[in-house]
Amino acid sequence: MQRSSAAILATSLAISLTVSLSALASQSALASDYLALFKAKKYDEVARVANAKLSVEPNNADALIAKAKLILIEGKESRLDEAAKLAEQCINANPSNSDCQESLGEVLGTKAMRGGIMSAIGYASKIRHAFQKAVELNPQNIEARSSLMEYYMQAPSIAGGGKGKAEKLIAETAKINPAASTLMQAKLDIADEKFSKAEAAILSVNTANSEELSGMQANLLQSLGSNYVQQKKYTDASRVFQESQQRFPDKQGGFYGMARNLQEQGKHKEAITFFEKALAIDAQSYTYYRMGQCLQALSDKAKAIVTFEKALSFKPELPKKIKEDVEAQLKLLKG
Repeated sequence: MQRSSAAILATSLAISLTVSLSALASQSALASDYLALFKAKKYDEVARVANAKLSVEPNNADALIAKAKLILIEGKESRLDEAAKLAEQCINANPSNSDCQESLGEVLGTKAMRGGIMSAIGYASKIRHAFQKAVELNPQNIEARSSLMEYYMQAPSIAGGGKGKAEKLIAETAKINPAASTLMQAKLDIADEKFSKAEAAILSVNTANSEELSGMQANLLQSLGSNYVQQKKYTDASRVFQESQQRFPDKQGGFYGMARNLQEQGKHKEAITFFEKALAIDAQSYTYYRMGQCLQALSDKAKAIVTFEKALSFKPELPKKIKEDVEAQLKLLKG
């Protein structure tokens, strides 16, 4: 049981990271100048600016965090140790910087997922400590609070987790940022399958003046809609994803979610329309993967091949098992 919980924890943290990377506006651990470049996907420029800064200021926190995040976006497992060293350098040189700790938590969460069950167990306490320290150093770091709560939700008590700790963190957050607390409670309610309660809470929060809260709200709508899809509550999922599209027309989540909702119902042609809208906003490898499945189901072999090949070429890379599935489908389609 302990190993299973640790594996779930690592996967959950890594999924949260993937979501946050697709909505960089909510990332508190990025300085504004780097944030704009990340949002524009000008990754070479991010590297250039960061390297230039580090050449004159080797321990600059923002530059080190940016370089670590670049590695996470690249998605190569072979470079995760390098990302961890950058985050650790950031912490050692800037011990009072909350964002350095948050960066380390993100990197270790990804390493844990990629390394499997035993790796998850080994990194669990380090991940928890990084996010706890980030919150301690900056109580206003809402992203770190959300990540720490995710840990408490998923980790077994023997690893320092537990629902009680998540609830306590939510209560503490309410004293600092009531809106963030409401959204964190909604996340917990989704985990407890209290979907109606979670939906009402998510929609009640006014995030107009906060990009950070806006990002949290968008991610929660995505999570809620996906849970509805998993339970085959397609009408509910459609309502949530439509709401997401209306509130966040510049984010791909609501369109991607609607596409997956339609795909699960076997409505592949309709799903492709929404996958295309999602790609127009923010092209992602997993979107090409799902669209390729739809094209394959419609027997459009030529387009399916092109789409699957695009899924393999995008960064961050697809997870290993999905990548293997894409390669198998391409072999079948070309055979």
